[in-house]
Amino acid sequence: MTNGDMPKAVSRRAFIKGVIAGGAAVASANYLFRASTLLGQTQPVGVAERLITISVNGQQRRVDAMKQETLAWTLRYKLGLTGTKLGCDRAECGSCTVLIDEVPYYSCSTLTHTVRNKKVMTIEGLAAADGTLHPVQQGIIDEQGFQCAFCMSGFIMSAVGFLKVNPNPTRAELANGISGNLCRCQDYDKILTAMMRGAENMRKGNGV
Repeated sequence: MTNGDMPKAVSRRAFIKGVIAGGAAVASANYLFRASTLLGQTQPVGVAERLITISVNGQQRRVDAMKQETLAWTLRYKLGLTGTKLGCDRAECGSCTVLIDEVPYYSCSTLTHTVRNKKVMTIEGLAAADGTLHPVQQGIIDEQGFQCAFCMSGFIMSAVGFLKVNPNPTRAELANGISGNLCRCQDYDKILTAMMRGAENMRKGNGV
């Protein structure tokens, strides 16, 4: 159809807006279908094979996880551990960082089925049983180390993992150790100061 054939009641602007709206509707439908599938609302063949047990924050958790399901999705939407944030969802920002056998990993790029027989720790598992915060968490509070705090849990988990290997880092070494995490507020100097305070807390014997 040419512009001359288009009904006069329909402007070019309205026609383009209609095409865009139609595309958005299709994209939204695809996303919702994917989400409902991952949440287990459909029951494909082999459901029993998806039931696995994983160790999270010192507890054995039974979970229904699809073969292609990421650990970030399982933690947030199956186990309710929403302290693990989903930012880029492509292993770039570090907001989803958790510890697996005490080593920091991006949970958005780790499949849940691969962590069987391993120990997963999220931000919810750092504090002591009596509620005492981990030294790094306390360092954040002491220095007011974040603005919006969306990236906070990922930075903390990365720092905790790094400090297990190097408990007495220089500021430059710690900056390199947590360089896999991004802050969209870009307040890196304050973050690093808070992490250094956390390292100091650990060396003073305030560890959990």
